[in-house]
Amino acid sequence: MDQSGSRDRTAESGFALRPVYRAEDVRAGLPGRLGEPGHYPYTRGVYPAMYTRRPWTMRQYAGFGTATESNARYHQLIEAGTMGLSVAFDLPTQMGYDSDDPIAHGEVGKVGVAVDSLGDMRTLFDGIPLDEVSTSMTINAPASVLLLLYQLVAEEQGVSGAQLTGTIQNDVLKEYIARGTYIFPAAQSLRLTADIFAYCRTEIPRWNTISISGYHMAEAGANPVQEIAFTLANGVEYVRAALRAGMAVDEFAPRLSFFFVSRTTLLEEVAKFRAARRTWARIMKEEFRAKDPKSWMLRFHTQTAGVQLTAQQPEVNLVRVAVQALAAVFGGTQSLHTNAYDEAIALPTEKAARLALRTQQVIAHETDLTATVDPFAGSYAVEAMTDEVENDVVELMAKVEELGGAVRAIEQGFQKAEIERTAYRTAQQIDSGERVVVGVNRFTLANEERYEPLRVDPHIEEQQRERLARLRSDRSDHEVSTALDALRRTAEGNDNVLYPMKNALAAKATVGEVCNALRDVWGTYVPSETF
Repeated sequence: MDQSGSRDRTAESGFALRPVYRAEDVRAGLPGRLGEPGHYPYTRGVYPAMYTRRPWTMRQYAGFGTATESNARYHQLIEAGTMGLSVAFDLPTQMGYDSDDPIAHGEVGKVGVAVDSLGDMRTLFDGIPLDEVSTSMTINAPASVLLLLYQLVAEEQGVSGAQLTGTIQNDVLKEYIARGTYIFPAAQSLRLTADIFAYCRTEIPRWNTISISGYHMAEAGANPVQEIAFTLANGVEYVRAALRAGMAVDEFAPRLSFFFVSRTTLLEEVAKFRAARRTWARIMKEEFRAKDPKSWMLRFHTQTAGVQLTAQQPEVNLVRVAVQALAAVFGGTQSLHTNAYDEAIALPTEKAARLALRTQQVIAHETDLTATVDPFAGSYAVEAMTDEVENDVVELMAKVEELGGAVRAIEQGFQKAEIERTAYRTAQQIDSGERVVVGVNRFTLANEERYEPLRVDPHIEEQQRERLARLRSDRSDHEVSTALDALRRTAEGNDNVLYPMKNALAAKATVGEVCNALRDVWGTYVPSETF
């Protein structure tokens, strides 16, 4: 208790929360380092007008089963008013395996859409004009393969690479830390990332070539400081990789983007987003000497916190998601996905997905949050928390640097161990009741209502196998073999692998065949448990 009798509380990141904040609690001072919206250090947002001219992009994440089923869901979302598509791929696709590979058995179409070939990508975007829609693809290790398939489909529509807009996640470093859908060793993965940067600079110049992700680290248990520190440390590693490949920082840095979670701790989350922008701006301007102000901007997509959804009393998740969405909007996100209330149980139903989108639409059109830029500016509490988060982020990033940078720290298991310790403490707090989760450890129901989830057709795997068999019987084996050999030769050297990769995919090579060609040359990553 403090002198007023208020109960002491601690932020998710570990610093003390004060019952009352005053001007002297803001280390940066007021106005201090706040600046103006759209100006360095971007504490108040990356654009001067922010949402007063147009709202954030409402980009709903979807994909399940076959390309035909996912295409139908995309059309439903577009009709409901979504402003951008976001593709979820199944685990075999994320790992670079075809649906008929033995390792894919039981996972085809389960957590996303199965995409094995150019034909699948063509079906996925059937009837969707790719020069009019912005598409995000949550794909990492085989990001280059899926991006090229998307480009090939666009070219079939008569749409040039210069007209395409969207994002590939392409953040393999966080896979080694928190998620596990990696393929190649870190050095080769960074080479592939640099090749994507260079290819898109020339061939798809409006594309965001990477979405450096803290979201999955947060889902694994990272607190807000860890989420930002480890994400920005990975960002530093990608910048260094591109510089080593011979690119100038201002050639690629404006196309970097980020991906964060938004939790129910609204004030700390707003502070987190502000601190992340300020820290990244300083790094890019002072450490990497970027001259283009666009290189200093941290632009980010946000997804509400899947890890905080509960299978118990799932309708309560509607409230959680609304609070999380507010935190993202107050924090200045550029695009937002709101989770469906039933996602802790299964893939979202059409109704649940529509309600998730409606949550954003209510915030954008029925509140006054789009009437003014950065409404929390000057708040003693939020500005003090922003300073706290920034200070702790800088300290944690310094520890990563002491270990030799993000890749060396990953190889020693540092980030993974730190996140696991935090996740364990959180689980203990929930189990003890110290951390309240409504419907789980307090305010529970004796008899839960039965909920009927969306079920994926178990015959999808068989259908994908049949599609692959037809593809292989109809194509030229010689043409495919020649193209894959050319890809292997390029992977052995230093030239950009995306050009022969595109040729192989155009010759009807599958996602798995292309990834296997690279596995032949680069091998696969084996995790270390040495830290």
